[in-house]
Amino acid sequence: MSDPSVTQDLIHGGEGPAASVVSASNKPRSLWQDTWDILKRRKIFWISLTMLVLFLLMAAFPSLFTGKNPDYATLAKSMEPPSGEAWFGYDLQGRDVFARTIYGARTSIIVGVLATLLTVVLGGIAGVLAAYYARWVDSVLSRVGEIFLGVPYVLGAIIILGTIAPAQSSPDRATIMAVVIVVLAVLGWPILMRIARSSVIQAKHQDYVQAARALGAGPFRIIFKHLLPNSLAPILVYATITIGSYIGAEATLSLLGIGLREPVISWGIAIADHTSYIRTGAHAMLFPAAFLSLCVLTFVMLGEAVRDALDPKLR
Repeated sequence: MSDPSVTQDLIHGGEGPAASVVSASNKPRSLWQDTWDILKRRKIFWISLTMLVLFLLMAAFPSLFTGKNPDYATLAKSMEPPSGEAWFGYDLQGRDVFARTIYGARTSIIVGVLATLLTVVLGGIAGVLAAYYARWVDSVLSRVGEIFLGVPYVLGAIIILGTIAPAQSSPDRATIMAVVIVVLAVLGWPILMRIARSSVIQAKHQDYVQAARALGAGPFRIIFKHLLPNSLAPILVYATITIGSYIGAEATLSLLGIGLREPVISWGIAIADHTSYIRTGAHAMLFPAAFLSLCVLTFVMLGEAVRDALDPKLR
């Protein structure tokens, strides 16, 4: 026999507790809910997330991992190998390599995150404007982006940083980091502009955007209320991977002698200062290089995990 309450609900147009259960089960799920359900079942996501939390703790609270001063130098211990006293040994100036590796995480991650945020702002604004207004706005922004894309990344950074560096007499740490962050973002925004432009073009032809325009919504409301929220997925994936790319780029520029420099503490500087001592004191370079590689790999794995979860073909 059927449940009387269900029969009564159907007779009265679906009102009542049974109807609420049916409507709740048929409630559409959002993209981010589906994405989270996929991510939490994947080991690569939890591995990369665990490593990310570890690196963020290292950057935010380095004193939790070491009680030594990374700037304290004892020349008598120059290039001593790893030991119980100094797990990673000492560098050329007699500074503890483990302490400098831990504190170096802060600088490298800050540069990667801030450069990525600036890239997202520049590329996102340019991409949204190009896609929404199209015509001459799209043509101008696309041509400007192509000019920047035509410049080899490392070569462009060498030219810009090589021009700026001599003009700085004795810059502080914040100034040195700010210059590198701006240069990375200026050279990297065109790719994100293309991603944002493509996403917004797809979104602006959807029915809900046309309905909002028909109801009299202005460009500002349409862009921030309808277009951007529905175009964030590919931007988020690219931004996550870009953080790792920028951390690696900072190390490359520092290795070439045009990126970060003393008194800043970073993995790139640690590697650059000891490349000539690979045979006699490899530990001073290999440990920072290992942490750098793991950090870059963490962001790349996390970005790929999110990308796979957002890809409808892989669901």
